[in-house]
Amino acid sequence: MKSMLRTLAAAAVVAAFAAPAAAQTLQVGAYPANPPWEVKNERGEFEGFEVDLVHAIAEKMGREVEIQDLGFQALFAATSSGRIDLAISTITITPERLESQAFTQGYYDSDMALATAEGSEVDSLEDMQGKIAGALATSTGEKWARENQEKYGFSEIKTYNTQQDLLLDTRNGRVDGAISDIAGLQFTFQKMPGLEIAQRIETGDQYGIMMPKTSPLLEEVNAAISELKEEGYLAELHEKWLGAPADEGTSTVTVLPIPTAN
Repeated sequence: MKSMLRTLAAAAVVAAFAAPAAAQTLQVGAYPANPPWEVKNERGEFEGFEVDLVHAIAEKMGREVEIQDLGFQALFAATSSGRIDLAISTITITPERLESQAFTQGYYDSDMALATAEGSEVDSLEDMQGKIAGALATSTGEKWARENQEKYGFSEIKTYNTQQDLLLDTRNGRVDGAISDIAGLQFTFQKMPGLEIAQRIETGDQYGIMMPKTSPLLEEVNAAISELKEEGYLAELHEKWLGAPADEGTSTVTVLPIPTAN
């Protein structure tokens, strides 16, 4: 009987120590096919800009990280239900999402850009008067180009099914300027030289980490992001994963407040 009591007591001690340890792990949801933000390597491990970011946040909080492989839409249900603490995967902060979710401050401005061949005479959108613009079919880039065709005087808007074809035609001069999201362009430039950003097109959209609406971790996670910005770590991630310096004044290098719905 005494032996049994000792065994039960020992088990209780182990459980008491194990429970807090488990609670120290941040459960993170991520969509696995979103390079350079999240992707699974050949070992089946997550890597990318936002993966490095959540690991750096967890280190500041004294916690471990466990990343769950989830579809993009499943991330919203997972935070709402409390299944995960954080969701990453280039999630844009919007007033509608803030009604049911919490977000940290933004850490990347999801702007678009005008890309040109290196050495092109086109240095800005104003130089596109009478010239051919290119964009991915049905993309936000095409939508923006059509809405602004009259303003900037594009002679034609050519659409493409793949980013590679769009940029090959831009580099070869069949398109004078390509309009697409700036992150995708900078990432592609690392593998397709001979192209450059002529002008950033500001949209006002930002990526943030999504969390349950009433998460008690929001302030702590947001404070960690502020520290990482001030230390230059976010700028380092920008250079590492996008192959270009973070622009001055963008949310990658500027500390911001926690966004609210109103």
